[in-house]
Amino acid sequence: MAIDNKSTAGNKSDLRPISLTPTLSKLLESFVGAWTLDKIQGKLGYNQYGAMKGRSTTHALIDIMHHWNKAVDEGQSVRAVFIDFAKAFDHVDHNVLLETFMDFNLPDTIIQWMCSFLRHRRQRVKIGSVMSDWLQMDAGMQQGSYLGPLTFIMLIDKLQTSCMTHKFVDDTTLSEIVAKFATSRMQECCNDLVEQTQEVRMIVNDRKTKEMIIGPILKDPPPDLLLDNTVVDRVSTFKLLGVHVSNDLKWTEHVRAVTSKASSRLHFLKQLKRGCTEGDLMYFYISVVCPILEYACPVWHTGLTAAQSDALESVQKRAMRIIYSDDNNGDYKTRIIISGVDTLKDRREVLTERFFKRYVLPSSSLLHYLLPDQHDNDTVNSLRHSQPFHKLRTHTFNCRSFVRFLNYCVAISCYYVYCI
Repeated sequence: MAIDNKSTAGNKSDLRPISLTPTLSKLLESFVGAWTLDKIQGKLGYNQYGAMKGRSTTHALIDIMHHWNKAVDEGQSVRAVFIDFAKAFDHVDHNVLLETFMDFNLPDTIIQWMCSFLRHRRQRVKIGSVMSDWLQMDAGMQQGSYLGPLTFIMLIDKLQTSCMTHKFVDDTTLSEIVAKFATSRMQECCNDLVEQTQEVRMIVNDRKTKEMIIGPILKDPPPDLLLDNTVVDRVSTFKLLGVHVSNDLKWTEHVRAVTSKASSRLHFLKQLKRGCTEGDLMYFYISVVCPILEYACPVWHTGLTAAQSDALESVQKRAMRIIYSDDNNGDYKTRIIISGVDTLKDRREVLTERFFKRYVLPSSSLLHYLLPDQHDNDTVNSLRHSQPFHKLRTHTFNCRSFVRFLNYCVAISCYYVYCI
């Protein structure tokens, strides 16, 4: 494990090991991982979105936001708890992991190979030119390896609670839908989760675990949540899978954070301006700045206000001025035509439509169940502009912004259902 001298000035508990694995070994790991994934297909819980083909943080966030908005629109409340595991990968017990492989009925060849893979692993610490002695590892999965996330999601598949659960590798979100005047049972769910984590030799980090209350229950908040006699912090915003979510289900904080981070990258664009061509600067902008402004945009694009959309667009306007500063008479529209890029709003529209086409519309999709009921064939055939799906109705303005994503999908579904 290599440690930068500057890193030692920070919190030493946050330091993590680096796996230095030979390339041939990584290739072999990918083969074993592919065989393992093929054997466990259909056996993992449907609520695991990480380290699996065809699933991403965007899938998880859309599913979470759908249930939250639906509950608030129906006059209910949501109590969400964001679980953090203390050094999750480092606390993986090898014996428990091998027992998990046997529970999944993996072939003996794979189990024996994993035994050899985990046995007699060693690590040491390097600070500057000083190295520690080698230490044999009896627990932990090396980070940076192909098998690390895959074996971890198999391990935590055992963690099941009575409330709604969404997992993305080691990021676990518990959501409880609380009816009006009902009593929250989240404490019982958390107690069950802590008990289950102890069975797999893992530890819930009560310092980093947070909770958020969404909806009318804010007027009469429930008692504090306790984890091992420690009060869980109650927050109004939380960065969930890279997206800043707020208890009012609006995107003000997310837009502020995204524009701030992207604007800081423009400083490097100014530095590169001294010796790079316009083509190189555009490549840097598209590969380094744009991903920040567009990450998981199908989740939040349809909920943006005009002011928030303009705030995001202003970042690209600044970038265009930096790249094409020699063109003093050129306005924003002229510069994006010269550069060959679209406005951020148009890009988000395209990405949202593409996500729907690939991951919502197909009947085999994980998120297909979010679509409303379809009209019967007689109704569709008798009307000239009838859509194949019923349009969703909402009661609250906040929910309307997210449901607009599904209604947007319903609107364009006519083309894909009948023309593809």
